[in-house]
Amino acid sequence: MSIDPRHYHQPSWRKPAGMLAIVGLIALWAVMVASLSGLIGSLPVWAQTPLYVVLGIVWIWILPLRRLLAWMETGRWRRG
Repeated sequence: MSIDPRHYHQPSWRKPAGMLAIVGLIALWAVMVASLSGLIGSLPVWAQTPLYVVLGIVWIWILPLRRLLAWMETGRWRRG
């Protein structure tokens, strides 16, 4: 059994480049949140928990991850 040459797909350079960009953006966001830890650490525990949860989720909307993922897949910044 051989591989059908019509289904041969050349990998795109955008996927590894996009993954490196995502890792870099996550590291940058983590450094920013960690730099706020002194300020957040002075708050009561009941206030720290939701704040860290929000900061952990909000980076998905602040950082351009949706557009970056679309670019990795299609080569365009927006789907459509």
